[in-house]
Amino acid sequence: MKYLKYILVLFIATTFSGCGVYNFTGRTGQIDAKTFQVNFFQNNADLIEPGIDRQFTLALQDIIMNQTNLNLVSNSGDLVYEGEIVDYRISPMTATAVGANGEVGAAQNRLTIRVNVRFTNKKKETDDFEKQFEFYNDFPGGDLPTGTVLNNAIKTIFERITQDIFNESLAKW
Repeated sequence: MKYLKYILVLFIATTFSGCGVYNFTGRTGQIDAKTFQVNFFQNNADLIEPGIDRQFTLALQDIIMNQTNLNLVSNSGDLVYEGEIVDYRISPMTATAVGANGEVGAAQNRLTIRVNVRFTNKKKETDDFEKQFEFYNDFPGGDLPTGTVLNNAIKTIFERITQDIFNESLAKW
C-alpha cells in the first residue's frame, strides 16, 4: 500500500509534465507579444457596401481583445493585422419556377465576402503570413439584401472570418 501512493504520485507527475502550458485557444506555450494593432481594412471590392470596411476592422479588433490579454495600440504593435476587403458579391444560388410574367426568380441568394490579410509578428517572423479568408451567408431570394437581412448576413460572415484569422494567427490549431 505504501508503494501504491508513490506510484500514483509518479504517474500523475509524469502525465502532466509533458503537457506544457495550455490555454483555451488551443495554443501551447506563451505568446511573447504584449500589443497588437489592426490597421484599417480598405474596401477594394468591385461592389462597394458603405461602412463594411470599418465594421470589419472593429470586428477583428474586438475578437482579439476578447480572446487574448493583448493590448490594442494604434502603431508599433508586436502583432500587426492589415489588408483589404477584396470581394463582396451577392449571387443567386437556386432558381424557382418560371412565374406568370415569364421571369425566373432566385429561391436563395448568397452574400460572399473575401478579405486579404497580412499578419506580421514582430516577435516571431516565422508566424507571418498573407492569406485570403472568405465566408458567405445565404438568405431567401425574396428578401432584399438591405436592412436587417444585410446586417445579420454581414455580422455572421465577419464572425466567421475574424475567428478564422484569429485561429490562423494566434490559436495555431
